[in-house]
Amino acid sequence: MNRVTLTAAMAVLRQKLSELFSAQRAPAGYQPGRTLGQLRRNLGLAHFEQVSPTLARAALDDDSLHLEIRERTESQLLMHLVMTQFCLRLPASTEGAACFVLHHGGAVRRTGIRCRQRMGEPALLGQLQARLQQDSALLQALMPLDFNRLHIELRDQQWHVCLEHMGGSEVVNRMPAFRRYIALSREQRDALLAALAGLQRVLRTL
Repeated sequence: MNRVTLTAAMAVLRQKLSELFSAQRAPAGYQPGRTLGQLRRNLGLAHFEQVSPTLARAALDDDSLHLEIRERTESQLLMHLVMTQFCLRLPASTEGAACFVLHHGGAVRRTGIRCRQRMGEPALLGQLQARLQQDSALLQALMPLDFNRLHIELRDQQWHVCLEHMGGSEVVNRMPAFRRYIALSREQRDALLAALAGLQRVLRTL
């Protein structure tokens, strides 16, 4: 086999491996839409439309906040988790691409909100951190909020926010067989909606 043929074969192999590992298979026992249905009762929003088994769109009664809610599965040994992601898309006046991760500071007690930049123009990090610190209502909502992930991305002249909460999720075990829905409490629900509204407010000023 000559070098050209070997290079082509390796390229095909890499493509096949990429397709194999990128293919997402639903875990055994996963019931798409079940978690969203239970979350809908927790949120108590008049405007809630399930547009597919794993995607819903919701809005506050005053129409000030529109969001998408998605189910995300995570497989583990003999069990899987169904997590809910709350997503915003907003027009951006800033061009380019960037990615930020927000998390609570402090090893034992929460001491604040930290922001790390994964990619993009470094000056944007300073601007985002300054806006976060200036918005006391947003910080007040984020501090007690129990979230797993909070990502902010800039791409295609849009801000994309994805907040994954610990509540509004489901644990499904295969052996022994059981399902447990982790409810979104009233306090967490209020903090979640206030945090999303605050992030929308902050990003519109960048």
